Amino acid sequence: MENSHLHFNTSIGVKKPENIRNKDQACPFCERDQLTDLISVEGPIILLKNKYPVLENAYQTVLIETDDCQGDLSTYSKEHLHRLIQFGLTSWLEMEKSGQYRSVLFFKNHGPLSGGTIAHPHMQIVGLHDIDYREKAAHDDFEGIVIAEKNGVRFTLSTKPRVGFYEFNVQMKDSRYQEEFAEYIQIAVHYILNHFPFKATSYNVFFYHLDDQIYAKIVSRFVTTPLYIGYGIPQVPNNIVWMADAVKGIYF
Repeated sequence: MENSHLHFNTSIGVKKPENIRNKDQACPFCERDQLTDLISVEGPIILLKNKYPVLENAYQTVLIETDDCQGDLSTYSKEHLHRLIQFGLTSWLEMEKSGQYRSVLFFKNHGPLSGGTIAHPHMQIVGLHDIDYREKAAHDDFEGIVIAEKNGVRFTLSTKPRVGFYEFNVQMKDSRYQEEFAEYIQIAVHYILNHFPFKATSYNVFFYHLDDQIYAKIVSRFVTTPLYIGYGIPQVPNNIVWMADAVKGIYF
């Protein structure tokens, strides 16, 4: 029987520091000389083993994006943006190619509604021994209204969102990194935080490797709709054409 659920170790979970809401909690990622189990370092970017591996039967790593605790993906310089995304993609795909895991997750939490606990900019790369996330993902999940397309990289707003409402997608082939991939991700995040029709402080970025395609899905986070929680039914808003046009008007 296929294992469909991850098991969360609550005895480890209660020990995790939390400073997204608790501003008095010191940031563990700022104390760089105290970090342990480093895997790879490139300037201010650090990949290390997760000190609080709450997921059982998984290998958890943290990718610290910058030494600036107030930094954000939406405002990184182009140089740092490309350095970070290339570093993350390379680390993720190398873990995937190792053959040690059924699949490898690569994602980012930002803000109090994102599911994260640490405010300092970071991502996570998690190797799963028993679960293949690709069994619950399909190319259709990334179809949408085209906002921009250049050098084989496509930027869309979902017409078939996985959870519902507004989900941005960026797509490129896995054969070669294209700068537009990172830049479209940054535009989606910047739009969510600065121009969204509702005040948004939280988002997630999820990466997927399906066949020869790499996708990023950028999702604004609010309280999740009960129709999805209770019944798994996504909703598509009737103003996605307007939003796609708004992003084009602001950034292109």
